[in-house]
Amino acid sequence: MSDAASDDRSETWSGRSLWSDAGIAQQEFPPGLYVVATPLGNVADVTLRALWVLRLVDCIAAEDTRTTAPLLARFGIANRLLALHQHNESELAGPILERLARGQRVALVSDAGTPAISDPGAVLVRAALAAGVRVIPVPGASSMTAALSVAGVRAGDIRFVGFASGRAQARGRQWSALAAAPGAAVIFEAPHRIAATARELSAVLDPGRRIVIARELTKKFESLIETTAAELPAVIGRTPPRGEYVLVVDAAPEPLGAAQPESVEIDAATARWLAVLAAELPAARAAAIAAKASGLPRAVLYQALDKRHRQT
Repeated sequence: MSDAASDDRSETWSGRSLWSDAGIAQQEFPPGLYVVATPLGNVADVTLRALWVLRLVDCIAAEDTRTTAPLLARFGIANRLLALHQHNESELAGPILERLARGQRVALVSDAGTPAISDPGAVLVRAALAAGVRVIPVPGASSMTAALSVAGVRAGDIRFVGFASGRAQARGRQWSALAAAPGAAVIFEAPHRIAATARELSAVLDPGRRIVIARELTKKFESLIETTAAELPAVIGRTPPRGEYVLVVDAAPEPLGAAQPESVEIDAATARWLAVLAAELPAARAAAIAAKASGLPRAVLYQALDKRHRQT
């Protein structure tokens, strides 16, 4: 396309033309809580409806006003911001509900993506629903759906894990359940924990299970890597940790016409020294060492440790 043609198209796509073409003036705008998705990183991903709502609501409850304010300023929006985050959400829900009860319109936004999905907002949404307030989604960017769309996952059974527990035992139970489930899963992880999570997943999942690593989605250093559970720690370790990670664990492959394998029994001797290892090491590491020594699948050993923990 020539520069002239590009310029002509840009003129056609003026802000006024887009608003008119989208029928913004004809949109209904009832009182209520508007849950508004904002861009993950590329501000061009913001929707026309999101801008319209953010401009006209009575106030905006934002996860971090320092993040939301520049986004609003970029689009010439001046509106009142209230800080609503994980440490004050329960406390602030009351005053916001009072606003909503008076017939106001309040927007809820997170730092990036869709609020109340591994982000603050769920407490306020539940309180609004319980109070009979109308809750209105303004959909848009989501790192979960963005990652799934480029991961090539065909499974209909998809589990959203989000950020796993920070407690080792609780996280171990989550990984054990994931390994035992046949469907796909979406996991969020922070850069300072991604290496440990990669090791833990590699220890419990079938070595050949497909995993897609999405990092810095829609941003300058966006990357997408396809690997397996066995290679996950090595792949993660090749680059310095940066930004939020989304791990898409594909569904476990179904055997082609083969009978289901019989359950693997752990002999008494293996069970005893597995317990000794688990007393000194994280469960994932203990299972990995035991698998190398015994020849048994890591997932089987990990699940045995998890079962033992639940029974004690």
